[in-house]
Amino acid sequence: MASIDVAIPNYNYGRYLRECVESVLTQDVAALRVLILDNASDDNSAAIARQLASRDRRVTFVQHATNLGHQASFNEAIDWASSDYFMILCADDLLTQGSLPRALSVLEQNPDVTLAFGELAATKPVKRRPMTAGPVDWQIMPALNLLEQFCRTGLYSVRSCSAVVRTSAQKRAGHYCAALDQSDDFELMMRLTLQGGLIARTRTPQLFMRAHELERSAIVRRNRSLQILAYEAAFTWFFTHEGATHPEAARLARLAARGLVGRAYWSGLSHLCRGEIRNAAGLFRYVASRSWSSTLLPPLDYLIRNEPRPGVGSMTATVRRMLPASWC
Repeated sequence: MASIDVAIPNYNYGRYLRECVESVLTQDVAALRVLILDNASDDNSAAIARQLASRDRRVTFVQHATNLGHQASFNEAIDWASSDYFMILCADDLLTQGSLPRALSVLEQNPDVTLAFGELAATKPVKRRPMTAGPVDWQIMPALNLLEQFCRTGLYSVRSCSAVVRTSAQKRAGHYCAALDQSDDFELMMRLTLQGGLIARTRTPQLFMRAHELERSAIVRRNRSLQILAYEAAFTWFFTHEGATHPEAARLARLAARGLVGRAYWSGLSHLCRGEIRNAAGLFRYVASRSWSSTLLPPLDYLIRNEPRPGVGSMTATVRRMLPASWC
């Protein structure tokens, strides 16, 4: 019987916490533990967490006397984990129905798979009830291919809070890096790929992520160049530390640098076409600072290297989606 530990770090998300925890408890998983880690919230989070823990023995509540920061909570959760599998779920997010059974099923059937993750749900899941995992298509590929994809696209394409990881692999990969803020999850995911083995990915929605102004990623939605800089920091740290052991580290680091420039250029063009001048300007400044030639000669190689996934459409369609309808 597969067991899983789900850690839910929280800071002032009392209005979301109950629904988040219930999205875990209603998964059809027999061996489940939930840890709520509260970072000295000053809202009603503690009262809600205590109530949840008192009503369900699978829930444990730990409250910090002071706010230690999100990384301290994440790393405490990694140290706490002892079940077969592990995940960190942000307190403002929700699991979709059947997401844990789906992930556990593919992990149990494929011992070489170290982590399984899926896509985001477009809308908030309906009120949930216990549900078993139905048929779902999983793409299984070498973990190192995922690292290459990160570098080629200059994009962290994994929704971290949808990822279920083998606890043994998570322990080997270690803690979140204190030197990184907005991209610590990205750097840790790259370390996980270094262990080799396989990863499983599905296009089935595994997570609903709320969009609101208090979430950690809100700042990069307002200023997309900050996201590129955060990714750059993650790549730089990774390839000068654990990633330096990869036999093709130098090539991948160059590929990542080129991928970031290409992503910044085409993202900048997309924002420009939508009239989002501030974001476009910031992204083009990044391009100019890293590859002046790309401001004169568009990095078409980025589009060629990054063909859409099957079913998404052609490269031409990808470019057309970036432009206003009146231009097409």
